[in-house]
Amino acid sequence: MAATRAPLIAVALISAAALAYEIVLMRLFSIMLWHHFAYMIISLALLGWGASGAVLTLAQHAVQRHFAPLFCASAAAFGAGAVGCFLLAQRVPFNPLELLWDPRQPANLLAIYLLLLLPFLCAGACVCMALSRFRGKLARIYSFDILGAGAGSLGIVALLFVLSPAEALKLIGALGFAAAAVAWLECGRPRRWPALLPMLPAALLLLLPAVWIAPAMSPYKELSQTLRIPEARVIEERSSPLGLVSVLESPRIPLRHAPGLSLNATAEPPPQLAVFVDGEGLNALTRFDGRRRSLAHLDQISSALPYHLLRRPHVLVLGAGAGADVLQAHYHGASRIDAVELNPQVVELVRDRFAEHAGGLYGHIARVHVAEARAFVAASDERYDLIQVALLDSFSASSAGLYALAENHLYTVEALQDQLRHLQPGGLLAITRWVTLPPRDALKLFAAAVAALERSGATDPGSQLALVRSWKTSTLLVKNGVFGSEDIASIKAFCAARSFDLGFYPGMRPEEANRYNVVEGPDLFDGATALLGPGRDAFLEDYKFHIAPATDDRPHFFHFFKWRSLPELLSLKEQGGLPLLEWGYPVLVATLAQAAIASLLLIGLPLAWVGIRQSARRMPPLAGSRGRVLVYFMAIGFGFMFIEIAFIQKLVLFLGHPLYAVAVVLFAFLLFAGIGSRVAARAVPVAAVAGAIALAAVLCLLLLPLLFRHAMGWPEAARILLSVALIAPLAFFMGMPFPLGLARVEAADVRLVPWAWGINGCASVTGAVLATLLAIHLGFTAVVLAALLLYGLAAAARP
Repeated sequence: MAATRAPLIAVALISAAALAYEIVLMRLFSIMLWHHFAYMIISLALLGWGASGAVLTLAQHAVQRHFAPLFCASAAAFGAGAVGCFLLAQRVPFNPLELLWDPRQPANLLAIYLLLLLPFLCAGACVCMALSRFRGKLARIYSFDILGAGAGSLGIVALLFVLSPAEALKLIGALGFAAAAVAWLECGRPRRWPALLPMLPAALLLLLPAVWIAPAMSPYKELSQTLRIPEARVIEERSSPLGLVSVLESPRIPLRHAPGLSLNATAEPPPQLAVFVDGEGLNALTRFDGRRRSLAHLDQISSALPYHLLRRPHVLVLGAGAGADVLQAHYHGASRIDAVELNPQVVELVRDRFAEHAGGLYGHIARVHVAEARAFVAASDERYDLIQVALLDSFSASSAGLYALAENHLYTVEALQDQLRHLQPGGLLAITRWVTLPPRDALKLFAAAVAALERSGATDPGSQLALVRSWKTSTLLVKNGVFGSEDIASIKAFCAARSFDLGFYPGMRPEEANRYNVVEGPDLFDGATALLGPGRDAFLEDYKFHIAPATDDRPHFFHFFKWRSLPELLSLKEQGGLPLLEWGYPVLVATLAQAAIASLLLIGLPLAWVGIRQSARRMPPLAGSRGRVLVYFMAIGFGFMFIEIAFIQKLVLFLGHPLYAVAVVLFAFLLFAGIGSRVAARAVPVAAVAGAIALAAVLCLLLLPLLFRHAMGWPEAARILLSVALIAPLAFFMGMPFPLGLARVEAADVRLVPWAWGINGCASVTGAVLATLLAIHLGFTAVVLAALLLYGLAAAARP
């Protein structure tokens, strides 16, 4: 007996579970590998959602006859696959660091893709079957689908504050089985007792020990390497959507972490605990017994330089972490210290759990603020003598190019301008980075500082800049004023006493560079001089790495890759040259190529097969223009993802927290798009919808700068509501094109509905990768404008 009612609640449940599964997998793979691999794997795994349309194109007759059993089986398969496929993926011996020279690694990566594709295929099949089976209810089913996805995105973020990713994964698997049970009841089946059957495996999943599915961290991560020290052990762990915070002690062989410590130093750090986030970003939690002389080593690193130019400064530390920079400010007699740290669990560990070890660091010594650094500065009315930007990322990750895809709004031209505005006259902005050879980070930061000073009205930016280098770190000083002769003398004396190299100061001579930690050439000095000279543009164009300043519209600070340097870098493989390869970007391009090929296969092959079967059986040909269907659903798939990703990144600044941006923006887009899809049942003209989307998007782009200038200091709740209000009209109209187009396809030939679903899903996956690639080169505003052109194309090609 065929189903008589559409399983709307089950569709919402399976959509919520699928989106929650995506976010949990991102967290799990961030712990196991690195963030950019999590992004890449999830993007390709989402091909399973689009692949469901291709599969069902070949099985439409079975769906019509056996809808309820097939829907319930697919939902249950998602529940089992969510946990089972992850367990199997963990056992694939994939090592991303060997991807370029071990021929087995691409095959291992493909195996992970295929495994993670399966649960999404099952979830997508549920929604696609409902759309195919219940004609005349497309808008209603689609609205439940998208509203469920919005609830899943918001709910899982809240859930990850109380559950570990492994525990959340069990709950998602159980939700798949629950969707199967609900679907059986909703479909009006004569016997209701089979609805109880999926609840047994759901209960078994919930009782499964979380340790069985806990993520196995890569042996090449910093935490894994540190645990190889005899008797080293993790003594505390805290999990949240912001990361897995691990505290490690080594009682037998003491930990010593002082980045770039002078080779002349005689004082060593006191006993330390190591703090990691997702197994990376080593941060030292130093034991402080109240005696300032025990911190003498903090005067022997490059970040101590500004304290030799200022007396008893009021200090703001951005990215305080476990507090090393706060202790450095305290050692140098700062009159007042404000510390800003994004992760509340790190603050809680230092302030409460290890308060005695840290000597009251957060509370008695510094006033700590849990906030995103950029938003805190923008909302603050205070002026500081010194703003210290801490060394925020791990050396191993930055040197291997693993952060190439990450957006960082702290090192952009606009961020530096904002920080300079919060300095007292004569105050200093100090930023410490790891040394990479040939120079990348330091020169890109120097270029951004030059641009920020020029935009702020400086006629001679070189007179306000100084740069020094130790054997492992570099520190850039930007002064709210001109460096005088006393300042320069202090900089020289500081470097000479510690055998640090001068990188740049006003009036510096070439022979003063590259004296102590000698490298092949004085690249820092030559680069800084070129960036201040008339040949700046030619130097940026000809340099082996991309070191043009990062901006708020193109915030990829760690993107250094240039294609023309690839042959030279690969030729240095035998000489240990692979760390020079910023390979996060080539992996992104490879992902785009693979996603595009897979999309063509998933769209083209099913249609060709259907055509062959129709010819053999002398069935009526598919009605309507298949070319128009292809162009329409591909355009709106790309367009939706372009706009969604761009606005998530743009609102990170305004909301002051990446987590809030993802949760709020994704939820708002899905919520109001779902409402728009319900209104679309009234057959609104597609051209009018495309015009409304363009108008709303342009209005958002025009209003965002005003929000950044005038509303950054508003309370958090007010900023969230304002963001939702800004997104609502745009998302409302963006929810209309898909159900409008699907209704036209259904009216022409219902057999094309699964195919249209597959086109949209595959285009969305490819669009997610392509949006990031375009944003790196053109900026997020250009991505939004490209999306508007795509919606215009969709209006012209409407089925």
